[in-house]
Amino acid sequence: MEQQIIITAAIFGALSVIFGAFGAHTLKKMLKEEQLKSFETGVKYQMYHAVVLLFLGFNPKYATVLIYWCFTLGILFFSFSIYGLVISSAKGKKMKFLGPITPLGGILFVIGWISLLIKAF
Repeated sequence: MEQQIIITAAIFGALSVIFGAFGAHTLKKMLKEEQLKSFETGVKYQMYHAVVLLFLGFNPKYATVLIYWCFTLGILFFSFSIYGLVISSAKGKKMKFLGPITPLGGILFVIGWISLLIKAF
């Protein structure tokens, strides 16, 4: 499981750098300031949780399947729904169905953190 966690962390970490650069250099020209801040929030949360996954991969005594999936799905639901909302909105075709998915990702992050806390005790 450790290898899977590290691979997932590396993929999400690399993607957050790519998306961050994309936002700073390409999207900056087409997004409003509020949209760009939302996009950056998605990138930050993705990187924060990629780093946590990396920590878990190298410290398997804290890793559980629940924590892994909460952070992994949290990134997909939270960050990727923000990316979709921002980019689709900038193109004039906002994918509103993604709106309710974002808080689900946030809830998964909270469950993951609480599970990590419980595992630490």
